Amino acid sequence: MTEPATNPVTGSEARISTGVSGLDDVLCGGLTPSRLYLLEGTPGTGKTTMALQFLREGTARGERTLYVTLSETAEELLAAARTHGWSLDGIEVYELVDEMGLDPDSEQSILHPSEIELGETVREVIARVEELKPDRVVFDSLSELRLLAQNPLRYRRQILALKRFFAKRACTVLMLDDKTSETGDVQLHSIAHGVVSLDQAPREYGPERRRLRIIKMRGIKFRGGYHDFVLETGGIEVFPRLVAAEHHASFSSEGKSTGSPELDLLLGGGLVPGTNTLLLGPSGIGKTTTAVRCMLAALERGETATYYLFDEGLGTLLTRSAMLGMDLAPHIEAGRLTIMQIDPAELSPGEFASMARQAVEGRRSTFVVVDSLNAYLHAMPGEDFLILQMHELLSYLNQQGVTTLLVLGQHGVIGDVRTDVDLSYLSDCILLFRFFEAQGQVRGALSVVKSRVNAHERSIRELRFSSGGLQVGEALDDFEGVLSGLPAYRGKVAMLAGEASGREGDQ
Repeated sequence: MTEPATNPVTGSEARISTGVSGLDDVLCGGLTPSRLYLLEGTPGTGKTTMALQFLREGTARGERTLYVTLSETAEELLAAARTHGWSLDGIEVYELVDEMGLDPDSEQSILHPSEIELGETVREVIARVEELKPDRVVFDSLSELRLLAQNPLRYRRQILALKRFFAKRACTVLMLDDKTSETGDVQLHSIAHGVVSLDQAPREYGPERRRLRIIKMRGIKFRGGYHDFVLETGGIEVFPRLVAAEHHASFSSEGKSTGSPELDLLLGGGLVPGTNTLLLGPSGIGKTTTAVRCMLAALERGETATYYLFDEGLGTLLTRSAMLGMDLAPHIEAGRLTIMQIDPAELSPGEFASMARQAVEGRRSTFVVVDSLNAYLHAMPGEDFLILQMHELLSYLNQQGVTTLLVLGQHGVIGDVRTDVDLSYLSDCILLFRFFEAQGQVRGALSVVKSRVNAHERSIRELRFSSGGLQVGEALDDFEGVLSGLPAYRGKVAMLAGEASGREGDQ
């Protein structure tokens, strides 16, 4: 066990890619070559798919690759590859179990059959590796080897012997384990150079959520914690957990117009890049329309924007915006605006954070709208997790100089109005919307209750939407109790003219 490897790996040697999108980022560069790694997960988590991606990456780089299987046939592996549109050309598949295992005469019946079968299995693997001299090897799976060994000591010795054998031949080995042992095989973690664990959790509605975690990785830095991933046609894609502290950019913090001079005055100078604004109010008050008006002003300045639409249909948004004099179609055609309609039941938090990064770093979006957080909340496993994830995401967007608008609907119309989750402390600015009754009509009011960057107005202004777009009226100085929805009139403030219409709010 003290014999040195024929091809020792130094700390400065380049890493090798796993072939899995996002996993190299989690590993901060990839795997250390000529080491043995454990890939564990219950059946169905995606171990075989990830192993095939690992070997296909090696083949693409001109390396020799070998897939040793005790649990699946070559035909099954080929069929699995075809579902992803892959070919196994260049990958040597070696089956250790064939139809001879069905012959009763071939079964060992005396002198510890498990020990004899284990020894034969290991010798076959060694012979195949000696013949092919592969650079990358996948061993599928250790559960079969564990059953053959029966004795934990014998099993551990065989794994250690295989590890030493592969290391001397400069092989990077991925051993798969389906975690079917009753007590859990923690001793494998101590033997392997690194351990990658795959997990899937079913939900009452929607697809299962898949996560990945690096349990250990000797000698290299990696991103800890859980990372969401998806298993789709084309393979596995990992979404590295967003760490806002790793992303900084320089930008101007000069305030920019919302497209409404009155709203700019209320905000104390407009929206400031590198900040996020929470649009808070009951359904139908006009939060979405206000967000579209602010985004349209940015588009008209030549900025690029991304709109994440959770609640309503894309056609409904475009039609209503056009009716209010805010036509978004030309900006979509010009490529300055991307509207992404999202099904929250199908989305994981890591995937959404990855989408936001792609919008900022890929499409160079400087204006982002999330409409709304209510639907996103119901797709999350818990409120605390939502707040932590949104904190990281908003910090990232702020540090990239993005102007972010968050729409959050409240329950109720007047009186006691409540929210699903309190995100006010994460927001740099809060626009509060309220209904109130005056002159026999239901009207809207708008106020800025918080701003970390501007000296904003403390007044409450009337808000109205018509074919001319967004209208912000004078301060309602002669009303008391507007935010409660039950105001008392004390003076002669003129209301905004216009007929009530079903187009006034964000239906």
